[in-house]
Amino acid sequence: MSSTSRPAAAESVPETGNASGVIAALSTLDRFLPVWIIAAMAAGLLLGRLVPGLNTALEAVKVGEISLPIALGLLLMMYPVLARVRYDRLDTVAGDRRLLLSSLVLNWIAGPALMFALAWTFLPDLPEYRTGLIIVGLARCIAMVLIWNDLACGDREAAAVLVALNSVFQVVAFGALGWFYLQVLPGWLGLPQTALEVSAWDIAQYVLIFLGIPLLAGYLSRRLGERARGRDWYETRFLPRVGPLALYGLLFTIVILFALQGGTITSRPGDVARIALPLLAYFALMWGGSFLAGRAIGLSYERTTTLAFTAAGNNFELAIAVAVGVFGVTSGQALAGVVGPLIEVPVLVALVYLSLAGRRLFRPKEYSRV
Repeated sequence: MSSTSRPAAAESVPETGNASGVIAALSTLDRFLPVWIIAAMAAGLLLGRLVPGLNTALEAVKVGEISLPIALGLLLMMYPVLARVRYDRLDTVAGDRRLLLSSLVLNWIAGPALMFALAWTFLPDLPEYRTGLIIVGLARCIAMVLIWNDLACGDREAAAVLVALNSVFQVVAFGALGWFYLQVLPGWLGLPQTALEVSAWDIAQYVLIFLGIPLLAGYLSRRLGERARGRDWYETRFLPRVGPLALYGLLFTIVILFALQGGTITSRPGDVARIALPLLAYFALMWGGSFLAGRAIGLSYERTTTLAFTAAGNNFELAIAVAVGVFGVTSGQALAGVVGPLIEVPVLVALVYLSLAGRRLFRPKEYSRV
């Protein structure tokens, strides 16, 4: 499932639809991925609590409001996945109107609306956390979703297109949706309003850094590698060598992210629990609803999986940056963004396995990779 074994295990999905067939074919490193992720989270939390001055050191160098170590981890994590994309197949995705329209509706209508409803339902008395969660709902995922999609044997080319689509809409729509969900809609409903001032250029910078750089690197790797040595060499020799970087980058990012916020998370367990409840409901409803929607409109397993993970994931890096920039690093809004990956990482890992088990809902010809 991961980048280290995906070429052998996941390019052709077993016709039984049984997830155990793929899992059994994995390396030991991949098979125990949930263990490594939980260990990385625990290590980050412990480092943040036990090493004096670590937060200050990690925050010393930033890209905007994002720690440079986190930025490097994200780039390292995304490059191998984007290097695997067969860019000459993107036209087949761009022509799939069912997939594109479904993704736009789920990401930019259903997702923000659902998070708004859950935030007000679970946190009516905690306006800072509520605002933070609404901001999280507006920040659609353009980074880690590529990892979850690849682990679940989703369609890489479709993921690349949907992530690019989300990136464009993020630049154009983030500020407008923030104004709508924090000021206009609460005003219509007679609820308290909150101002959110964030420029489109700030959002564009994050998109260009966290998606543009690894996307360009992945495209050039495939284009130049295939031109120099051929596709067979590129996919059987080069990709297996760079593939493990995705997992290492993911684990490194998790350690750094939780180290930066370990003190905040462990010192306010009650608040973390309150914030976690709407997030758990959000991930379950968005992923489950999107997976069933993909199946209902006749998408293949791979594209249904891609639709579900791109709809359920959120860009917590952007949400945290916006919350910190607008409300301050110690604000409740920033804490809500920080709790996001604490919940998202283990939940979406579990959904990877649930997705694999859900292949039995698809006929063999629907989930065989071409």
